[in-house]
Amino acid sequence: MTSPIQKNLVEKNAGYASHFTKGDLALPPAKHYLILTCMDARIDPAAAFGIDLGDAHVIRNAGASARDGQRSIIISEQLLGTKEIILIKHTGCGMLTFSNEDAHGLVKKNLGPSAAVEIATLDFLPFSNLEDAVREDIAYLRKSATVPEDVVISGWIYEVETGKVRQVV
Repeated sequence: MTSPIQKNLVEKNAGYASHFTKGDLALPPAKHYLILTCMDARIDPAAAFGIDLGDAHVIRNAGASARDGQRSIIISEQLLGTKEIILIKHTGCGMLTFSNEDAHGLVKKNLGPSAAVEIATLDFLPFSNLEDAVREDIAYLRKSATVPEDVVISGWIYEVETGKVRQVV
C-alpha cells in the first residue's frame, strides 16, 4: 500500500524531473566544501546557506554532530576532495531537551527490553549549551587525525526564528 507521503513524493518528483537539466554535474562538489547541519525539518540548507545543486555536500544528522557525521566527512574529503567544513547547529534544537538517560529510558519504554539492550552503549550525543556544543564539535574535528590540517573548519549557529546565521568559531 502506498502512503500519502509516498504519493506526494512521486507527484512532486515528477514535476521536478520534468524540468531537470543538471544530470551532467560532476560527482565531487564543485566548490569543495561540506556543510554539516541538523536534520531539523525547519532548516532548508540550500536556501538558507546559498548552496546550488552540485556545489557542496550536505551532511545532516540529529544535532549536527561531528562525531556522528565523521564517516561522511571522511568520504567527502578523502574520496571527493572537499577542503572545508562548515558546521551549523541551530537554536531550538531537540538535542538540548533530553539526556542519554532520557533517551535510553524512552527506547526501553516504547520498544521493550530487547531494543534497550541493543542500544545500551549508544551515546545519543545530546548537549545542554548550544554555543559550547559548536565549540566542542569544532575542537573534535580539529584534533581528529581523520581531518587533514589544511582543511578549513568553522562553526555556526542558525537561528530558526530569524533565518540568520552567526559564527561561533
